[in-house]
Amino acid sequence: MTEYITVADVDALLPAGWEGDGDKTRAVLEANAWLSARGVMASDPVEDDIKQAGAYLAQDAAAGNLYGDRAPSLKREMVDADGVKVEEEYQDGASASSGTLRLVNDLLRPYLTAGGGSTFAVRRA
Repeated sequence: MTEYITVADVDALLPAGWEGDGDKTRAVLEANAWLSARGVMASDPVEDDIKQAGAYLAQDAAAGNLYGDRAPSLKREMVDADGVKVEEEYQDGASASSGTLRLVNDLLRPYLTAGGGSTFAVRRA
């Protein structure tokens, strides 16, 4: 994973207390993983615009929004107030998504093959 920003960078770019109740280190990890997973190309040193974007991502991550858990997409909901009955129908193929699992997937993306299979070298004898 490429390190686009550090906690010190975000502290310098955003007002004090940017992390709220969140963990600064985890927030910066999530921001770097998000940028890496999307193939953001940076030079050394990292461009100011990328650092600023990373700082905002870290702030969003600290609030639990970047890799927050997601409920499946709701297609239809029926509520019967008298019988206290609730019926929900989800979009075809919809499933809940763990924020931690999405973070892990983004961290591992550079190491995974497109098809999800194994890669190995082949040599002729």
